[in-house]
Amino acid sequence: MADDNGRSIGTVLKDIVGNVQQIVRSEIRLASVEVREEAGKAGRSAALVVIGGAIAVLALGCALIAAISALATIVALWSAALIVAAVAGVVGAALIATGMKRMRQITITPTRTLAALEENIPWAKAPTR
Repeated sequence: MADDNGRSIGTVLKDIVGNVQQIVRSEIRLASVEVREEAGKAGRSAALVVIGGAIAVLALGCALIAAISALATIVALWSAALIVAAVAGVVGAALIATGMKRMRQITITPTRTLAALEENIPWAKAPTR
């Protein structure tokens, strides 16, 4: 038995299986690319959190130096150190907040792959009916 193009049913089924295999391979490649992209975003966001944490630790150090200076003498030296500590703390907090906000936006689910699979499943089922 042959189809309209003169191909046998066996050939048609073989082509269908080959096409489905190609689709599956493509979807796996797409999923790996998506996961790599999201991992890169996670790495950059984690770097911001680490840098923000380091600056916050430096701010704590400055605040401690300011407290020591304040106890030693009541002059402009401690107030200068306190201002530096406050500025460093604000910068650190801003970096941590930005990094955490970006971390919340990261999705591990390969959404494009799932969408493509949802499109391809009905197509793959259609010729077999």
